[in-house]
Amino acid sequence: MESFRQPSIQAPEEPPPEDRALRPQRMEEMIGQRAVHERLMIAIDAARKRGESLGHILLDGPPGLGKTTFATCIPRELGTTIQIASGAALAAPKDLLPYLTNCSEGSVLFIDEIHRLPIAVEEFLYPAMEDFRIDITLGDGVAARTINMPLRPFTLVGATTRAGLISAPLRDRFVIREHLDYYSPAELAAIVHRSSGKLSMPMDDETANEIAHRSRGTPRLANNRLRWIRDFSTSRAEGLMSVGIARTALEMQGIDELGLDGFDRRYLETIQRVFAGGPVGIEAIAHTMSTASDTLEDDVEPYLLRCELVIRTPRGRRITPKGEDHLGAPPKVGQGKLF
Repeated sequence: MESFRQPSIQAPEEPPPEDRALRPQRMEEMIGQRAVHERLMIAIDAARKRGESLGHILLDGPPGLGKTTFATCIPRELGTTIQIASGAALAAPKDLLPYLTNCSEGSVLFIDEIHRLPIAVEEFLYPAMEDFRIDITLGDGVAARTINMPLRPFTLVGATTRAGLISAPLRDRFVIREHLDYYSPAELAAIVHRSSGKLSMPMDDETANEIAHRSRGTPRLANNRLRWIRDFSTSRAEGLMSVGIARTALEMQGIDELGLDGFDRRYLETIQRVFAGGPVGIEAIAHTMSTASDTLEDDVEPYLLRCELVIRTPRGRRITPKGEDHLGAPPKVGQGKLF
């Protein structure tokens, strides 16, 4: 664990931005996703030895698991530059054109939320990815002419939280496709130790494990929890740190031992109290909670389903005995086994 606390030893008068950022700057600093890390490093090493540009890479997985971190670390390993764009901001081919023409030999173009690219932009990207060229049309009507512009070989790194929305022609043009999964509590505890060192926070193993178990397997949430605990410690505990202080700070935010917040528990309580445990449709739950059904499906349900606190049935959502126990109520008599 000492390696994760190393950054806190240095105390320059003005810390460089890299020391203040919790995001790893090199691949070797990354914790977790070891299989993905190893495969990417093999591809990077092979590209360096052959003197070629790295193949296009598609990273998918839930938010906060390190897709952007991988994308920004890859060009540092290659010793090249990176351009960053968002799929939602590239509304037309002309928006993508400056990025492609500015790509240097072997550089990286990172497009976040690539599934949000319009069809016209996708099709404009195909020859750039395969043949490193683009066709530009000048003028209108019979006077129009097409210019074939060659591009310097580059690497496109795409990141998405919804890989199923990417069209098959675009998906198949990525040489490397990697899925990022949730982190184990031990990996999150190591990340908490590393981040606490960068934030100059005292941290012991018990406190790091407590934060890790309440972070839903997501490094971004673990770092957000850590920042809040630091604020709480500075304001209410004179900068001290212990597992009790961490629990008090997280409970003030409504975060329980499973990582559920108040909105998550309200969702479970609505099914339990209003709909007698279910089954109930998502629209009925959303109307009862005065929220949008998309918010429940995208932000609330994935973690509750992963924790087996609720299940989806053909008739709607239903709370499980585990969910009943977490809310402090015994399972209903005669409910039976759900799986």
